[in-house]
Amino acid sequence: MNKKEKKKKNNRRNREIRLFTALFLCLFAVLFTYLAHYVTANREALFNHSYNSRQRVLAQENIRGSIYASSGEVLAYTVIGQDQEQKREYPYAELFAHVVGYSDKGKTGIEALENYTLSNADLSEKKKLDNELAGVRNPANNVYTTLDVKLQETASDALGAFRGAIVVTEIKTGRILAMVSKPDFDPNQIAAIWEDVREDTQEAPLLNRATQGLYPPGSTFKIVTALSYLRQNPDTWQEYEYQCTGAYQNGKNRIECYHGTVHGRVDFTDSFAKSCNSSFANMGMQIDREIFAETLRDLLFHQPLPLSIAYSQTDVSLSRDSTDGEVMQIAIGQGKTQITPIQLNLITAAIANDGLLMTPILVDRVENAEGRTLQEKESTPYRRLLSQKEASVLRGLMEAVVREGTGRKLNGLSYTAAGKTGSAQFNQVREDSHAWFTGYAPAEDPQIAVTVLVEQVGSGGDYAVPLAKRVFDTWFS
Repeated sequence: MNKKEKKKKNNRRNREIRLFTALFLCLFAVLFTYLAHYVTANREALFNHSYNSRQRVLAQENIRGSIYASSGEVLAYTVIGQDQEQKREYPYAELFAHVVGYSDKGKTGIEALENYTLSNADLSEKKKLDNELAGVRNPANNVYTTLDVKLQETASDALGAFRGAIVVTEIKTGRILAMVSKPDFDPNQIAAIWEDVREDTQEAPLLNRATQGLYPPGSTFKIVTALSYLRQNPDTWQEYEYQCTGAYQNGKNRIECYHGTVHGRVDFTDSFAKSCNSSFANMGMQIDREIFAETLRDLLFHQPLPLSIAYSQTDVSLSRDSTDGEVMQIAIGQGKTQITPIQLNLITAAIANDGLLMTPILVDRVENAEGRTLQEKESTPYRRLLSQKEASVLRGLMEAVVREGTGRKLNGLSYTAAGKTGSAQFNQVREDSHAWFTGYAPAEDPQIAVTVLVEQVGSGGDYAVPLAKRVFDTWFS
């Protein structure tokens, strides 16, 4: 090989090396950019990972921030013991146990949701340096929630010794005002009682029933069935009539009204107001299953919820392959149908807000220790779940429930209300049922939505409605 050919070969090899080097550098730059973006976008999730030692480092540098109610009451704060270890204190003990959560034995509730914020101190570098030189820890950021102490106290007192949940939201803003779950526990004692509460599978005190408890919705699900029928019959739904004899028979499948009540001739509004199981089973058999399934999707069944706090996904097994018996059960909120109190509350709030669901807000703002606002949550629409016309019809139905139906204990008060009751059978014993109520007030200009679930007590009109009334009374007082 002569010198010219050798030089040509070397040049070609050098070009290949330069090309390979350039390609490698480009790939490295892309990878570095991706990692930088990923870390930035997921910094809180990465920070909260149990293997991230950064949490332990910050615990030595900073004092975990406080959590406040909407009116400024302290819901959680940190004290430093003689051993210089941080100890979390919860002044209201059990009252906010599930929604505020705890930060020992893992983290739950707002303690988990805002762990990154509560661990970090967004102070000036000069202030941090002064604290370091003085040998003191930096006070971390503080979280201000949307929770209302008076409403929380009312809801908790109303539930009393019953197992269940109450959720209260502000309709036009999406602010979560109260969230109570019972049985509860004292987060101040979580380390001492940990083994007992963790192993108590019967009472399940650690379960936030408001967001994670799955229950048959019973007659509150007739909101969904009524909307499905309305969508299939937008111009003729007012012509609907049914003769209730206390039961509906379809082949071997039979649905009975609660306690076998005979409602007689009922129209669409009467069927809803009196919660006639027979009429709704009949209605369910007339609804096209694809329309029914689409309505479920629109109301966020089998869909992610716009919640930052941990929740369970609802379940309704409906398809073209569903049997007539299954459809009849689904139409009255029974069978394998399950829902969480929070999702029922979101559906109710959307109906009250002309079909538009606002994004639920649990944290109002974040401030540093010097009072400077670092983050502030604004009310934003999440999604339209139903049209204004559909919402108007459903609001009329829910007003009839209070005016002349199963929710009459909310009638004739200083404020107007609307809603739907439910008595959800949870086993083969007909008398065994969970009590439900979901509704809003005032009926003419809705402000708050209240959803009540009381486990294993009976009818919604007898047990859940009076609890909702106590919450409404507190709000309007």
